Amino acid sequence: MSVRTVCLGWHWHPYRYSKVTADGSPVLPFPSWLGDLGRRAVSTAYGSSEYEPDIALVNFYDSAAKMGLHQDKDEASLEPVVSLSLGDACVFRFGNTVDRGRPYTDVDLRSGDLFVFGGESRLAFHGVPRILPGTADPELGLVGRLNITLRVSGLESD
Repeated sequence: MSVRTVCLGWHWHPYRYSKVTADGSPVLPFPSWLGDLGRRAVSTAYGSSEYEPDIALVNFYDSAAKMGLHQDKDEASLEPVVSLSLGDACVFRFGNTVDRGRPYTDVDLRSGDLFVFGGESRLAFHGVPRILPGTADPELGLVGRLNITLRVSGLESD
C-alpha cells in the first residue's frame, strides 16, 4: 500500500480500529454529511435507509500509488462499503471473495464515481493497480486521486 490515509470516526491501524491515531491524538470525528451520503447510496443500491456509517477512510493516491488486493474485513460489521472517487481516474480491480486470484474485473473509476459493495460482494478482494495521471478535471484543483470509503464499524464508542 503506497497511499496516504486520514481516518474519520475511527482510526485504522492494520487489522484493528481505535479512537486514537498512531501518535496518540484523538481521531477526527465522523461528519454527519458523510453519513447522509452513505445512507443515500445504500438506499439507492439496496433500498435500505438504516445504514449508519461511523468510519471514513480517506486515501490519497499520487501518480505512482497502488493498493494491492485486499478485503475490508477489519470491521465487526458486514454492512456495505460505500466508495467515492475524486480526482484522477484509476484502474480498480474487483475480485472474488475467496482469494486474490482470478476471476476479477478491472474497471476505470473516474472522479465522481460512487459505488456500493455489500451482501455477497462485501468481502470481495479489491485494489488499485494503477492511477491514470492527469485525468482529473483541472477545475477540481486536485492532482492525484482521493478515495473516501464509508463503513460501519460495529464497535462500541467509549
